[in-house]
Amino acid sequence: MKWFGRPGSRPDDQVTRNSVSLRINLFFFGTFFIFVIIMIRLAGLQFVEGAELTETESSRETKDVPLAAIRGNILAAGGEKLAYSTPVQSLYITLTQEYTARAKNKDTGLLEYTAEAKALTASLVDRLASVFEQYGDPAAAKKPAKEEILASLDLDYKKSPGYMPRKIKTGLTLEEVAHLLENRERYPGIAVVEESLRHYDKDTVAVQTVGFTKLFKFTEDYNLYKNIRHAMKQTGADPGLSYREDEFVGIYGLEQQYQRELRGKNGYLTLSVNAQNMAREVVATVPPVKGHDIWTTINKKVQMQTEQAIADQLTWLHHNPVQGKTHTAALTGYAVAMEVDTGNVVAMANMPDYDTNVWNTERLEPEVYEKIEDFYRNGTITQISSGVSGNGLPSLIYLGSTIKPLSVLIGLNEGLFTTSDTYQDKGIAYFGKNDSSSVRNSSGHVLGKLSPAEAIQESSNAFMIDMIGNPLYKKYQGDSVRVWDKYLKDFGLGVSTQSGLPGESAGVADYLDTESAGSVQSAMVYASFGQKGKYTALQLAQYTAMLANEGKRLKPQLVSRITDAEGNTVKEFGPEVLNTVSFAPSYWKEVKRGMNTAVKAFDGFPYDFARKTGTSEMEAYGAIRDNGVFIAYAPRENPKLAVAVIIPEGGFGALSAAPVARKIFEAYDAEYGLDGIPKKNVRVSTAD
Repeated sequence: MKWFGRPGSRPDDQVTRNSVSLRINLFFFGTFFIFVIIMIRLAGLQFVEGAELTETESSRETKDVPLAAIRGNILAAGGEKLAYSTPVQSLYITLTQEYTARAKNKDTGLLEYTAEAKALTASLVDRLASVFEQYGDPAAAKKPAKEEILASLDLDYKKSPGYMPRKIKTGLTLEEVAHLLENRERYPGIAVVEESLRHYDKDTVAVQTVGFTKLFKFTEDYNLYKNIRHAMKQTGADPGLSYREDEFVGIYGLEQQYQRELRGKNGYLTLSVNAQNMAREVVATVPPVKGHDIWTTINKKVQMQTEQAIADQLTWLHHNPVQGKTHTAALTGYAVAMEVDTGNVVAMANMPDYDTNVWNTERLEPEVYEKIEDFYRNGTITQISSGVSGNGLPSLIYLGSTIKPLSVLIGLNEGLFTTSDTYQDKGIAYFGKNDSSSVRNSSGHVLGKLSPAEAIQESSNAFMIDMIGNPLYKKYQGDSVRVWDKYLKDFGLGVSTQSGLPGESAGVADYLDTESAGSVQSAMVYASFGQKGKYTALQLAQYTAMLANEGKRLKPQLVSRITDAEGNTVKEFGPEVLNTVSFAPSYWKEVKRGMNTAVKAFDGFPYDFARKTGTSEMEAYGAIRDNGVFIAYAPRENPKLAVAVIIPEGGFGALSAAPVARKIFEAYDAEYGLDGIPKKNVRVSTAD
């Protein structure tokens, strides 16, 4: 049988090819049919249902608007309010589309507000100005003018997105609130919101320590708020942690250190917005959570008497000769009182001070800032904007002879001498190549035979050089300044005290700059008796407390506890040892015995106490200026309180700084008792 077809092909191959071709044709036809259906559907969505779907999608878009929480209080140890917030009523307006409607100008081709939008805005501005004039506080120096109200509306979104409420006025009177709420329909988009206004104790208590607040929008240069801004931009960020640009935040001191605790947690409104980013309606409301209260260790009475003691002493120095001359350039003073066993700071004073309430405005006026710019920061922890003496000396100064107790401890621990060794003081010490350089004792005194304790008591510069500075250099040569530096840092001099206060200085260890000193030996010589190394009053107080407790460096505690709005304690702070130094008990005993310099300001003081006066010399405007320094702790046995006082350009520390310390000890004794028994009914000394 013959098969008909192409030569070599079989009938079943032909059937297969025909079947495949049919399937391919059906596939392409089906695909084309589905494509046509999709195109028709897309056209329908675009031209028939587009407007409706756009509106639906817009209604699903929401924005969160923060509601500021009431800021917590900063309290003194006795509960007195050093910084507190009071409720205040503010007027906000959320713009609706009617206020910002625009149309293209036929002549210019530019978008301009419609006549209806202009009329609506003008009417609103007129009515609000009338309300403020009629119902506002008659004692107010200035009421918002129409131009200010219009600017607050921010119709061009230069300050805020369209959906954000605009703050029109803060501090509404009851009459303004009543009128606005009763006539809400006449003022589309208005809301009366309760906010808080920050206040500070009019007694100006520890103002540089407490700090101040200012608007969040002016905090771009602060690392804390840079981090917060970054976190706010993250997807899924908690809206309750978002900040408003017009929210007051902590900028310095405890206000900044405890910003997160004091602030609480913002509430927020969830708004639906339209395609133009304008608010449509409130979808949800989450109320704010009030901030926590910060209880400081500052005792208001001790603090105020410390501040007054510095102010009185500065005045006294201006009118009474010390070493033959008055000290009119002594314009500033710094003092810290720190408990030896707890680290609690009961007083931290920086004089002059000022009324921190000047910051409670949206922008500080230049003339106001000019008056405070030299001392609005805390001079007990930094020298920046924290006060300058008449010849420009800041709050970081050389410690003078107050370093000598530590110098002797170092000498004993390094085996340079023993507690039983003596030194023949001739009033002068030589150093350098061929003993070409020399340093004399204060006033050139020749002190004769001295034990290490007597060298501290009599404040012998010669002992410190011949027995410590020079021998330490000879022992370690080029490394001697680093050995010295290690000891000082162990005692908190040259490192942070860990107080947590923003802007704290670690001090200036300029003995490490051996080139400026002339040589390593010269740097060691001057460091040994306190003419190298600049430190803060807080560092000096921490160091003094360490001498008192024999080697435990305690963290200065400025806050004892944190409580919530109901008064429940959420966190407590106790003594915290940062590091310890172990010396032989005989070394501590020798130094304690040596801290016995005669100080007239303490005549009649009822407690045996350890102390060291200091007078550091620093050059300013071509002349050497004497700075008064004084450290002490009391009682000598079972010490309770350590005190450090610095009076730049005050002259001898025994006459300039010591009288302030006396009044601090008396104030503390009255409140707490240096022996554990408060003496509140005992009159504090008024003697100079």
